[in-house]
Amino acid sequence: MTAKPVLNRAQFHTSVAQLRDLPYSRAEIAFAGRSNAGKSSAINLLTRKNRLAFTSKTPGRTQLINFFELDADTYLVDLPGYGYAKVPPEVKAKWEGLLSRYLQEREALVGMVLIMDARHPLTPLDRQMLDWFTPTGKPVHILLSKADKLSNSEKALTLRRVKQELLSQACITVQLFSSLSRLGAEEAAALIEGWLGHAHPVTTGPNPVPGDAQQKSPDQGRDRG
Repeated sequence: MTAKPVLNRAQFHTSVAQLRDLPYSRAEIAFAGRSNAGKSSAINLLTRKNRLAFTSKTPGRTQLINFFELDADTYLVDLPGYGYAKVPPEVKAKWEGLLSRYLQEREALVGMVLIMDARHPLTPLDRQMLDWFTPTGKPVHILLSKADKLSNSEKALTLRRVKQELLSQACITVQLFSSLSRLGAEEAAALIEGWLGHAHPVTTGPNPVPGDAQQKSPDQGRDRG
């Protein structure tokens, strides 16, 4: 019998609000994206589980890092959505600190999938995420989501423009994607599975960002960005 693709094994593991609560992990891939860019839909499509990730009716209220276990101590990580306009400055600063430290310092993180609305790619906040993560030298794969809303000529133009703007970043790859039409789903899934297949497992004990993370944290409930 053919083994189930690793992404299809995803099941909810835990949610954390503080870096110290990050679980022990051998390898993980983070999904990031601006609010309403289609991150949850992309996760659901790639894992083939319609309700694995979901969007809160009050996005931005809780903003947790959500871990979905693929194999023992191997995770898909759903990062808080960013770009909410009606957020107090102190809350915004907390989110930025959480995301930046996680992306820059998390040893188990092997790559980031960054979802951008194909109609509005490379916003200042998208670029900020790239600025935090690309210095690590780890790969980034950009999904230009909601591509079904573009004409064929617009798709080609958008893809070419984004690739051209990021030409100097050798660690970044880009593709068109649509959760609705499933455009690019197989390509994205194959790339992510490849990252996990080539990941170098952490063997030296817990690997959180600095600050004592717990080996396993209790389920704190989920909320989505």
